[in-house]
Amino acid sequence: MYPAEFDYYRAGSVDEAIDLLGAHEGAELLAGGHGLFPLMKTNEHSPPVLVDIGRVDGLSGVSVDGDTVSVGALTTHAEMAASEILNERATALADAAGELGDFQVRNGGTFGGNVAHADPRSDPPAALLALGGEVHVEGPDGERTMAVDDFFRGAFETALDPGELVTSISVPAHGPGEASAYVRYRNPLSGYALVGVGVALRTDDGRIESARVAATGVLDAPFRLDAVEAALTDSRLDADVVDDAATEAADGLDAEDVQSDVQASGAYRLGVLPTYTRRALSAALDRLD
Repeated sequence: MYPAEFDYYRAGSVDEAIDLLGAHEGAELLAGGHGLFPLMKTNEHSPPVLVDIGRVDGLSGVSVDGDTVSVGALTTHAEMAASEILNERATALADAAGELGDFQVRNGGTFGGNVAHADPRSDPPAALLALGGEVHVEGPDGERTMAVDDFFRGAFETALDPGELVTSISVPAHGPGEASAYVRYRNPLSGYALVGVGVALRTDDGRIESARVAATGVLDAPFRLDAVEAALTDSRLDADVVDDAATEAADGLDAEDVQSDVQASGAYRLGVLPTYTRRALSAALDRLD
């Protein structure tokens, strides 16, 4: 199928992109386009105007400053998967980027676009939510920063206001005794996650001081597994604790609220969620110093 007709503008800067969004009703941003174009081709979504920010300078790259890792919004998933900084200091993001889609999507799709698109089956949001951190945006009223815990609101819905765009995302960098991981059950047809789990652990002297565990592909937005986090926090650092905590992954979830489609029912997703939670936790444990 073919998309409906639309007007196209290429922005040369963030300010120009914001101006173009404000000047054209219904305008939407285009970066890699791997989330937007499939919806446009099936006419599920037909924005009248696209503002291309794919060549705006200063919005790509991975850097570390002290205890913070920053990723520019136009950084591709392939660049993230290959980043030495991410593989060492924010490993779950590198894991998720390497799992996402296929070779073409990873080389064309962007981190900021993926996060802003907020597909409930996508990999990076769960890794990002597990790591914590902040989403940095800019819009008609200037710059602002919001916690990632407050960013995802629902399926394809975020806390972005009209006319705003994501400029970068920052997460805490791993220090001694800290590690993270992301694993998923891949949908063999679409390449999306049927279930994906991100984990970030902080440990000291043989105990887990804090844990953040998040899932994707299950509800209409990535979410924290509170019961798993509670079971891990202030517990001893061993495989038995991980196994016990993983059994709590589906705690408080109702199969009727879980995504269900021709690939997997809600009950099936809930059934495999503890297994992938255990795998993600084990992967993080294996990476600890």
